[in-house]
Amino acid sequence: MLSALFAVAPPVPGDKPVLPMIVLGAIMTATYLAIAFEWLHKSLAALLGAIAAVIAAMAFGVFKSEAGHSAYDRAVHDIIGHDLGVIGVIVGTSVLVDIVGRSGMFHFLAVKIVKQTRGDPLWLHLALGLATVLFVTFLTITPGSLIMVSLTLVVTKELELEAKPYIMTVAICANSGALVTFASGICTLMLGTAGNLAYVDFFRVSTPMAFLSAGIALFMLRRFYAEALSRRGDAAERASKVAAFDEWALVKDRRMFYRSGLILTGTIIGFVLAQPLGVGIDFIAFCGGTAALLFSGIHLDDAIKKVNWSVVLFFIGLFVIIGAVQESGLLDWQARQMIAVAGGNATLTMLLVAAFVLALSGVVDNIPVAATLIPIVRSMEQQGIPAEPLWWALVLAANLGGNSTPVGSISSVIALHALEKERGVKVSWGEFIRVGGLITIAQAALVLLYLLLFAYFDLFPTREGG
Repeated sequence: MLSALFAVAPPVPGDKPVLPMIVLGAIMTATYLAIAFEWLHKSLAALLGAIAAVIAAMAFGVFKSEAGHSAYDRAVHDIIGHDLGVIGVIVGTSVLVDIVGRSGMFHFLAVKIVKQTRGDPLWLHLALGLATVLFVTFLTITPGSLIMVSLTLVVTKELELEAKPYIMTVAICANSGALVTFASGICTLMLGTAGNLAYVDFFRVSTPMAFLSAGIALFMLRRFYAEALSRRGDAAERASKVAAFDEWALVKDRRMFYRSGLILTGTIIGFVLAQPLGVGIDFIAFCGGTAALLFSGIHLDDAIKKVNWSVVLFFIGLFVIIGAVQESGLLDWQARQMIAVAGGNATLTMLLVAAFVLALSGVVDNIPVAATLIPIVRSMEQQGIPAEPLWWALVLAANLGGNSTPVGSISSVIALHALEKERGVKVSWGEFIRVGGLITIAQAALVLLYLLLFAYFDLFPTREGG
């Protein structure tokens, strides 16, 4: 068999062969580099990486068969099935958010918020930052960022304000918004599901960090862009323009508007109650999406087209790659190395994991970084390290670490692309790193101190089933 040809002697008795670890690790690294440097679309890179990983794993005999199941079925199908809940939430919420968006509700809320600022540049900056956190909290990071970027470009154009400071605010504050609830961000959802974290525990652990980190970002952005945000021009004229904004402009059917509000509210309540009811939040997401379809009158095919299928394909490829690497034993080995560096100390291990993820999430998209650390944390738990602090460290670090570079998170990619396309303004890597990098350093220091205090005072909640 091919597996016999490639097998090599383990370096330590009981360890798995080294060559499969090296090859599969190289495939994963090459995939992440292709994503980080945009050599390929990230979904295509993930799918190609998954194909290469499966071929390599089969050749090396990494996948093992079980009674009634081939090695491929047992490994690949189990890997995808294990993370199906994440994909279900993405599909369900995509349908719900699209239909609610068509009702005009998000535009209505955004304009209402902006009108409270009366066009004052500083108040507008604060309002857009907080509105971004709010929209990402309830809509997840991609649709929340898209809505806020669109609104920001329109408002700044009408008020003749420089768009860059406000767009940078949306890009960076979106990652804070992703921390508020279990379902606010892709990383948060993925890690919360993997760690079996309770929805209500996010309000105790990550929600305070969401607002603390957003506060740091808003304060530092105001300092970086002080001149652009200064109160110049006619305040009365700006106030008059803002007052003329019509929040009802995109509301074509008020019955659909109110129905959408009720369905969205019900879905959010459902997310909170999912774990006590013993169902997954993917089920709640599908219920919300189905209710929206049922009462909106929108044809199913039209709504399904709005699902971001490239993201779904990206996750499938990513999960398969990581699952194959995990089967090789490489991630278990990495977990042992990190524990050894920390001297087996649980608190130091937690801080090391957080620091590692904060640094790496800016170089590679924070989603694959978070996904890769999931099996490493599980391995650490099997080796006696308490898992709860590690899961919370990942939640905080993976989301905020993406602020350091233009490709670290989806919100930055969306915001900077729109700014360049609509206004012809390009934010260089140097400028973004100077702004986002310093904000990330401040947020990272806060995260490490926050985690240390939680560990010292034993404030981490106990994981359900843990």
